[in-house]
Formats: sequence, structure tokens, C-alpha cells
Amino acid sequence: MFNLSKKNLFTSIFLISLIALISAYFIEYILGHQPCSLCLYERIPFFLGILIVLINFKYNKLEKYFILLLGIIFFIATILSLYHLGIEQGLIQESLLCDLKKGANIIDKDEILKQLQQKSVSCKDVTFKMFGLSLTSYNIIINLILALYLTKIYFAYEKNR
Repeated sequence: MFNLSKKNLFTSIFLISLIALISAYFIEYILGHQPCSLCLYERIPFFLGILIVLINFKYNKLEKYFILLLGIIFFIATILSLYHLGIEQGLIQESLLCDLKKGANIIDKDEILKQLQQKSVSCKDVTFKMFGLSLTSYNIIINLILALYLTKIYFAYEKNR
């Protein structure tokens, strides 16, 4: 892999996270593809990535720990995306994570009617593909590359000072 300076590493993570989020919102709001609950959860690591990068620019003495934290976050994101892919492929059955709305206690009949009118997307339904792959597949690739690269940089941190 190519060698990035630590400043460029954080800038790259910021840009990758920003592009991932902008793309997700573009596909949702401009192209009209409704995300499932897991798709919404899969955005959280990118928000955290942006937040940690911004904090790192202020407190760069903790840079090594931020690199470790980012590596852990993107590793967990990879696992979440793999879980989602398993559901999409029918290898894993949907869980309560896939249905945020059914878990709510609804007492009001107007609220029940409103929820019936809303179109909810199942986690096993792939509503958007690019080059034959679901966005979950791209999420796995991006998160895994980031997690592995951050892990490599973390373990070589002292050597590259």
C-alpha cells in the first residue's frame, strides 16, 4: 500500500467518510432509494470518523490513540456490514435491528395509520446496486481497507515517528 503521512491519513479518512455520507444521502434523498435500518446504522462509523478526525486536529498529542480508535470503529463497521450482507444474501435471518418501527409501543390510532402509510424497507431488500454490488458490499470493502490500514499504521506508529 502507498505510504501516507499521518496528517494525510486523517485527511483521507475525513474525505472518505464525508464522501460516503454524502453519497448515502444523495441516494436516499435525490435518487429516492429508502434505506433500511441497518443501512442507517452503517452510517454511524463514518460520522464518528469525521468527529474523531476533527478532534485529532485539535488534540494531536493523542494521535496514536485516535488511530487505534478509528481502526476499532472501522473494524466493527466491517462486521456490521458483513452481518447486513448475510441478511441480504439470505444466509442470516433478519433481527430486531432491521425493524426500528415495530419495536415502538403505539397506542394512538393516528400513529398506527401514519406508520402503515410509511413504506418500510426490509434489510434483505437491496434497493440500490452499483456495478452489480449492493452498497453494503462497498461498505465492507471501504471499512475493511480502512480498518486494516489503520491497524498497520498503529503497530508501526513508534517506528515512523
